[in-house]
Amino acid sequence: MAISAKQVNELRKTTGAGMMDCKKALVEAEGDFDKAIEILRKKGQKVSAKRADRETSEGVVVCKTSEDNAKAIMFALTCETDFVAKNVDFVKLANDILDIAFAGNLATAEELLAADFNGQTVAEVITENIGKIGEKLEIKNFTVLEGEKVVPYIHSNNKLGVLVSLANTGDADFIQAGKDVGMQVAAMNPVALNKDEVPAEIVEQEMRIGKEKALAEGKPENIVERIAMGMLNKYYKDNTLLAQDFVKDGSKSVEAYLNSLNKGMTVTKFVRVAIG
Repeated sequence: MAISAKQVNELRKTTGAGMMDCKKALVEAEGDFDKAIEILRKKGQKVSAKRADRETSEGVVVCKTSEDNAKAIMFALTCETDFVAKNVDFVKLANDILDIAFAGNLATAEELLAADFNGQTVAEVITENIGKIGEKLEIKNFTVLEGEKVVPYIHSNNKLGVLVSLANTGDADFIQAGKDVGMQVAAMNPVALNKDEVPAEIVEQEMRIGKEKALAEGKPENIVERIAMGMLNKYYKDNTLLAQDFVKDGSKSVEAYLNSLNKGMTVTKFVRVAIG
């Protein structure tokens, strides 16, 4: 049957699919608008399955914080190319999904994918967009962080985000403090908050490396343990957030910087979300 340009355009506006895809779907559906939408959805599912093994190394990190700064949600919506990542509709999709997560007080990516998105699930909408865009899309690193004051830091390219939970903020400018620490986490990528939170396997590995290095340098066996411990302490200083030199003032640690703003002010947790 003959399909008019008006029908094709209406389907394109409704679904966002390409003109030729809309025309083919309408022809296959014999002009039935709802059936054509279903055909396009199935096409999206086929594209999704076909691209399941693709890498999604581009995308955007999005974040939303409660008015009292006691809670924030952050995640990455990833895609295959930078061209798609910079597309206005792709960024809007990421933020629309973020709004759903926040409004629903959702706690996991699984809950988010199953949540309602204008009559469909978020997972179904993502699948549709895979069909329209022709690239694999994924939600990655879904994170909910709560605390006394939670502050986000998004790097300028939107491919790196950090959440910082602060305690004992008092009357200090916690927004600036949180952003300063967020920038620190973005730049230095610490492995843990402090030495007590460094995984045991890393501690064992660093001690082993220290001992092997000391022995290789011909150090006496009776001081090898002490040398390795000194190297481990250096590792803690370089790789744990509170002990690191503050990037904006190398004369003090991050812990000292926060304490200078308000006595006892500290970080209780941080999360770093990076794409690629």
